[in-house]
Amino acid sequence: MKLVILGGGPGGYVAAIKAAQAGLDVTIVEKEYFGGTCLNVGCIPTKVLLNTVDIYHMLLKDGDEFGIKCENLSVDWNALQARKSKVVKTLVRGVQSLLCANKVEILCGKGTFITRNSMEVEDSEGKKDVITFDKAIIATGSVPVILPIPGIEGENILTSSEMLSLESLPESICIVGGGVIGSEFASIYARLGVKVTIVEMLPEIISNMDRDIVKYLVYELKNLGVEILTGTKVEKFESSDERVKIYVSSGDGEKIIESEKVLLSIGRKPVVDNLGLETIGVKVDRAITVNENMETNVDNIYAVGDCIGGVMLAHVASAEGVVAVESILKKRSKMDFKTVPYCVYTKPELASVGMTEREAKEAGIDYSLGCFPLRGNGKSLILGETHGLVKYIADNSTGEIIGIHIAGPKATELIVAGSLAIRLEATVDEVLSTIHGHPTVAESLQEAAHAVFGQAIHMPTKNQNNIR
Repeated sequence: MKLVILGGGPGGYVAAIKAAQAGLDVTIVEKEYFGGTCLNVGCIPTKVLLNTVDIYHMLLKDGDEFGIKCENLSVDWNALQARKSKVVKTLVRGVQSLLCANKVEILCGKGTFITRNSMEVEDSEGKKDVITFDKAIIATGSVPVILPIPGIEGENILTSSEMLSLESLPESICIVGGGVIGSEFASIYARLGVKVTIVEMLPEIISNMDRDIVKYLVYELKNLGVEILTGTKVEKFESSDERVKIYVSSGDGEKIIESEKVLLSIGRKPVVDNLGLETIGVKVDRAITVNENMETNVDNIYAVGDCIGGVMLAHVASAEGVVAVESILKKRSKMDFKTVPYCVYTKPELASVGMTEREAKEAGIDYSLGCFPLRGNGKSLILGETHGLVKYIADNSTGEIIGIHIAGPKATELIVAGSLAIRLEATVDEVLSTIHGHPTVAESLQEAAHAVFGQAIHMPTKNQNNIR
């Protein structure tokens, strides 16, 4: 069977490797760079910056307490940018090597469907070739949303891609959008001494996560001097040579913010235009419409990742890529979105899986909470990061865990335990009776499970209902 995959990001290249391992004849078409937004201008480069800033800020703030004497400590911005580029190039080459090792044919160019079984591929020099296939997977990803705000075309008004490659640190940044991307950039630049303002239309930043963990991040950002304006709308921009005026309005009236740079982190939109989808009859409603098996309405065409909308995360795209291939192989695999972990790589890290408390309440579920503060965890004290929390939401009718939320060190690593618990429909009793290693931050997962019953070991019983 001949399979063509349009797009070489986390959804496309994972699907290509999975299909090749199953014995399919696979061709992947990519017009820009393998690894997609995530590897090149998203997840990976931002985490390189965050990692360095974590080390720098910890030594700057707590070096003496840790017994480390640091004089004239500073960040070499150019060296950091060089390391970022090196890490990205290493991983992109790794993806290409994996595709070659699995005998996936690589075509560099822009792919456009001609019929439901053929595609035109145009390379950077304008040369066109036509390839045929039995099945196709569309994995074209997404691009930043640019709203029609007056003055938005100013040269100092940037997307995350440009913000990652600044030649020098600005004096100030206004971040429009307080979601994951905006909050991570705020965490990077504020700790490097940049004056940061976040403007968010919604009442809260990172609105999709549980409030009890987000409040830890809000506290830390404000402690760094970040100004957070929620319930606030940008009306227009005015750019001069070196400054931008941002006109905003809220329930408190109008205000003008001045900043050297503006970061637009309003969200992303699916790439679905100029692919020939209308020619072959694929249904598009802002995003490509698929079922739980990743099938479009055209029975040999599948789609995965950001181009189908929904949860726009690299690990979700990869999982959808696997589901699409298994569907092609008639395994009828389907996505389980209940186990999707949401991760924010700020300081403190935030991570969630399953239902938030607000969602459980709105669904009318009879639930119990178990919360354990990291100030009671030995490893967190060793790390110097005790400002955090583990929170369980459990269904009282079954004892089943329906949500886990973490703020603190290694939260984005620990959340996989929560995903597995929800995947296996684990009960609180099963978690609290599982032996956890010591000393680890992971012990707090067991303590929070005990706290569901008001019986956490390393916290006074009288405090267990009043720690949020």
